[in-house]
Amino acid sequence: MPHFPEHTAETAPPAARRALAATEAQFGSLPAAVARLATSPELLNGFLKLSALFETTTLSPLERETLILVVSTRNSCHFCVAMHTAKLVQLDAPASLIAALRAAEPLPIPRLEALRRFALTTFATTGAVPAADLDAFLAAGFTPRQALEVVLGIGAYTLSTFANRLVAAPLHPSLAEHEWTAA
Repeated sequence: MPHFPEHTAETAPPAARRALAATEAQFGSLPAAVARLATSPELLNGFLKLSALFETTTLSPLERETLILVVSTRNSCHFCVAMHTAKLVQLDAPASLIAALRAAEPLPIPRLEALRRFALTTFATTGAVPAADLDAFLAAGFTPRQALEVVLGIGAYTLSTFANRLVAAPLHPSLAEHEWTAA
């Protein structure tokens, strides 16, 4: 038996069943990644709550997806990169932005590049961001509140990327066109 079976609403631990049903209703099917994460209802429910909170931040949808892709490429999560590439396409993000994010290269939009650099510095310093780097982020038009929202996004999507890698989350067929492999 695999360590992380693909649960259904019937086979999952009771505390995960509501989340599985809601995810299936939202997507029309249950992604294998979510089905595997249901092995730990606490992790699954925790991630869903954190990501829902992240969606309420003052960062724009494009900024949130940019941050998620920065975290996903940094943490080499093929599942998350494909999924959030699809979301960027739905947001009509420029192809040059998507390509740069997937390649972990500087971004063609200065404000988003400031976000990318701030996020990577936050990772590299484990939050002890030098004043000059925080000032550069703020000078790009972000706020101190948004600096903390970046930390929320990093936390939520580090949880997701680590968990998806641990359970070897397979790519859903609907994401095949956005398949990604770490360089």
